Amino acid sequence: MKRTFKATLFLLTCICWAGSLAWGGYKFTINEETRGEIGFWTQGWYQYVENGRDSDNDGVADEGVNDFMIRRAYLSLKGEIDPYLEVFTHIASDRIGQDGLDRSSLGLGSGVAFRDLWITFKMHEAFKLQVGRMYVPFTRNYGTTSTMSLMTTDLDWTQGGVRGNIFYPSKVGRDDGGTLWGNVMDGKFQYRLMVSEGVEDSPMNPDDNLRFAGRFSVNLFDPETDWFNQGTYLGKKRILALGLGGDYQEELRFGDQEDDYFAWTADLHYDQPIGTSDAVTVEGAYIDIKNGPNSITYTQFVSGNDGSIISLKAGYLFSGKIGIGSMQPFAHYEYIDVDENGKEDTAIYGLGLNYFIKGHANKLSMDLSFVDQDEEIKTADMDVQDHLIFTIQLAAGF
Repeated sequence: MKRTFKATLFLLTCICWAGSLAWGGYKFTINEETRGEIGFWTQGWYQYVENGRDSDNDGVADEGVNDFMIRRAYLSLKGEIDPYLEVFTHIASDRIGQDGLDRSSLGLGSGVAFRDLWITFKMHEAFKLQVGRMYVPFTRNYGTTSTMSLMTTDLDWTQGGVRGNIFYPSKVGRDDGGTLWGNVMDGKFQYRLMVSEGVEDSPMNPDDNLRFAGRFSVNLFDPETDWFNQGTYLGKKRILALGLGGDYQEELRFGDQEDDYFAWTADLHYDQPIGTSDAVTVEGAYIDIKNGPNSITYTQFVSGNDGSIISLKAGYLFSGKIGIGSMQPFAHYEYIDVDENGKEDTAIYGLGLNYFIKGHANKLSMDLSFVDQDEEIKTADMDVQDHLIFTIQLAAGF
């Protein structure tokens, strides 16, 4: 009863402060055990996409798109009810104003959704039970890294990049379920084990089978013990993290065939301060997919295919101020290999620049990427063309 009262009081306080003009980044304490924080963060984008609009409605993109959008707008609420119980949520809208997109129930294009929403029961630092909607503990790129602290302007093409999509089952990169996770060996080893819905009861999952995902990571230098990691630590940490993840759901139906979906990944993240304040960041990942549930946009990979993905990123932070901020050029590369006879592969590569005004949340970024097809296809059934994508981002938040 006492915990119920504390939880109710905490949520009422959040609602009251959310209506105030001064709530952004506000930390408050109700008593010695109950405290919370409210914040807001958003990204404004301009994006040019070559071959991005289907002008004659034949299912094939044939014109460039000049697109202004709010890429992300997140109101975050988090709080500790007592030493054993925490709550967290992102109330979010994504891709507001993106050309041709409106899925309001998921907070895409218009509308607002609970993007993340969970309760954590902390029995011990090595044993935490988290229940609700959350990241799938599988890859590092969209399994542990906060989208507020990406080094690149956007997520990988195959894991939520704005013109790509997510190859695994998800609700905008999340899933509903429970995760057991924790840190051991002074925070040098972290595990996450999830049971969730994945592909829900549908023609693809007629037996409503559960999904099982897990991730293990070892940090050889500084530990990463939080739920959200950073894509680059801006010279504040020395990280060498090795990760291994898996994702499985049995007996999914692909047309007339039934088979198990399974994917695994191995990844490495290296962050090294140089001199007094400069830093280099390097990240690489390999993903192997069997019977992928989702097609990958602008590639020949479709639902039910096998394939693999290679992702590489590197950046260098120059800490010296230019005007009011510091600069970080970066490069990224992603290769999608389709293991099906007669199907060709796709590469996405590009260069970008971050201008940090005040940490990750407040920055100006730009990126020029090229989608390179081994074979270009332009039909009503498949649109696989080479094209350029240019993006400018301004992010601000508390």
